[in-house]
Amino acid sequence: MKGLRLCLLLSLVMVGSLSAQNGSKQVSLKDITDGKFRQVSAIGDMRSMPDGEHYTAMNSERSMIIKYSYRTGNPVDTLFNAKTARECTFKDFEGYMISSTGHRILVWRDSEPIYRRSSKAVIYDYDVRRNFVKPLTESASKQMIPIFSPDGRMCAYVRDNNIWIKKFDFDTETQVTKDGELNKILNGTTDWVYEEEFAVTNLMAWSPDNEYLAFVKTNETEVPQYHMQMFNNELYPGFYTYKYPKAGEKNSVVTLHSYSVSTKDIKELKLPVNEETYIPRITFTTKADQLAVMTLNRTQNVFNMYYANPKSGVFRLVLREENKAYVDSEYLSSIQFFETGFTYLSEQDGYAHIYLYSPTGVMQRQVTKGNWDVTRFIGMDEATKTIYYQSAEESPLRRSVYKIDAKGIKTKLTPLSGTNSADFSANFAYYVNKYSNANTPMQISVHEAKKGTTLRVLQDNKALKNRLAELSYAKKEFFTIQTESGYELNAWRVKPVDFDENKKYPVLMVQYSGPASQEVTDSYGFDWEYYLAARGIMVVSVDGRGTGARGEGFRKCTYMKMGLLESQDQVEAARALGKLSYVDKNRIAIWGWSFGGYNTLMSMSTGNGTFKAGIAVAPPTDWKYYDTIYTERFMRTPKENFEGYAATSPIKLADKLQGKLLLIHGSADDNVHVQNSMEYAEALVQANKQFDMHIYKDKNHSIYGGNTRFHLYTKMSEFLFNNL
Repeated sequence: MKGLRLCLLLSLVMVGSLSAQNGSKQVSLKDITDGKFRQVSAIGDMRSMPDGEHYTAMNSERSMIIKYSYRTGNPVDTLFNAKTARECTFKDFEGYMISSTGHRILVWRDSEPIYRRSSKAVIYDYDVRRNFVKPLTESASKQMIPIFSPDGRMCAYVRDNNIWIKKFDFDTETQVTKDGELNKILNGTTDWVYEEEFAVTNLMAWSPDNEYLAFVKTNETEVPQYHMQMFNNELYPGFYTYKYPKAGEKNSVVTLHSYSVSTKDIKELKLPVNEETYIPRITFTTKADQLAVMTLNRTQNVFNMYYANPKSGVFRLVLREENKAYVDSEYLSSIQFFETGFTYLSEQDGYAHIYLYSPTGVMQRQVTKGNWDVTRFIGMDEATKTIYYQSAEESPLRRSVYKIDAKGIKTKLTPLSGTNSADFSANFAYYVNKYSNANTPMQISVHEAKKGTTLRVLQDNKALKNRLAELSYAKKEFFTIQTESGYELNAWRVKPVDFDENKKYPVLMVQYSGPASQEVTDSYGFDWEYYLAARGIMVVSVDGRGTGARGEGFRKCTYMKMGLLESQDQVEAARALGKLSYVDKNRIAIWGWSFGGYNTLMSMSTGNGTFKAGIAVAPPTDWKYYDTIYTERFMRTPKENFEGYAATSPIKLADKLQGKLLLIHGSADDNVHVQNSMEYAEALVQANKQFDMHIYKDKNHSIYGGNTRFHLYTKMSEFLFNNL
């Protein structure tokens, strides 16, 4: 045992965290669950206009779209006003989209969520020049994923699983596809698993010359259905049925098509791949005859990008990458096309870095280098060849924004240590930065990009800072833990308010632990841990192996055995904490949600009594119950990796569980099905293991609505108070 050592990773945070906040008010759990300590993190859905000198945002009443100057911050025009637009039948709206010319604006309202990212709504077409509003379509069915043509004269959208095109010049609409059907055929939109794991809801793309609309057709007919019981206060409850492919089961079959606006013909573009292939993204390059089609094999360790001609259907392989584990699909969004080529974020040297390629796919140069990860490719100013990105260069805990010019000279644009995230104007002349650190709520400010000069602060969360100043609480401290296995892990802790190093305190370890995730970051968050610390429980979070911003080797060492190293690190971290003079090693608990809930069960089953108690919320309990894309990315299929699935299944380890357990799930969880907890509960019963369990009726993976969150956190708090 090498023990635990403290590291001044974030000296600024550490200095400010050695004593409690000066206020006298006690932290209230109700205030936390009601969101009273949640920071303002957005300003009216700001977005750059094509000129790069102006941006648009909705007003606070969501009744207007206002045009502002980046440089001065002054409003210069009102682009849409629901109160003054002719024939406008509504007073407010939820979102908007502006055409490239600015002559058309789509606004929508009455949104109806489908899954985590998808929704349908009533969309309205606003003709700017006529100041006139009308519904996008006369159909009673709501619409999805509208997308303007490059010239702004048409709009493609999906209605009832079929694609339609509205031609504004003629006020007509054309039905492109006619085979759309619920739980069978999706055109343009994506199925549940694509949406959840590839974070994509729209697989349509317009050609630069406005002549072709490319789209993906998803046939989920053969995908097994999951029937989720919905009680809905009915005498006889019904079911919600949808397609959910579990590990090793059949996926949707996806095919690629192009629609000619002039001839109205649809052509299937036959990819040179098998039907097990994923198509996570399609987009046109700067050329109308080059549709970039990005594909992953089912194992997700081979990424191919093809150029397809939408007219002839001819394909050409442009980029290919293989990985001994998997290719991170999130990096596909870093591919941006320019006249001179394209960019790509890759781990080919062991860390995530930016690469520049020629239009034909020949690598020109590696833009960033070092033993650190680029965490976001922001964009490239094609005029100056300057590249902008966010990285963890200073520390895995921090994020800063940089630029590198054509000569390779790097400039840091964000001087404050903590977490920075920047969005640039279309011409890269300005950026809006969002900054926070562990004990400072977000500050949103506008900057001039050439030197990073601050032009003004849009939001400083002063009201939240004032509320925090009234509280008595200990600030978050960062440190590292050296485990028995020889790994130095990043961690934070929140001590009880009146901390006395001569006393021994119970500890709750909070963690998520999923692949490439991070809980230990120098960013603001004021959650449950402060309530518990105010009542005598020290709260600690440790990022173990498999988590992010520490290079590919650290992220992917859990491949094919997801859950073994993650739980080992939590157990060893807990044992290291137990050696501290002020920690009661016999009163350590662990908690987590989703993957964190799974890792709670694994840690309690492999820890040989290290944890006195644990809380698992919405946990996967055997990877065979989870979806194909996520599970097979890290574990392959159950047939390919039988031993790995068996070794990482809490159900199969139920007889080894030690400690008091509270198991919680929402009955309408479309992501991690309640089946997971039901099967695990049965395994505990047969192993004669006593436990507590609570099911929240008709609640999804997030378990919220009405008084639900307060009830949930009250239940978990009382469980800890009674068992630690």
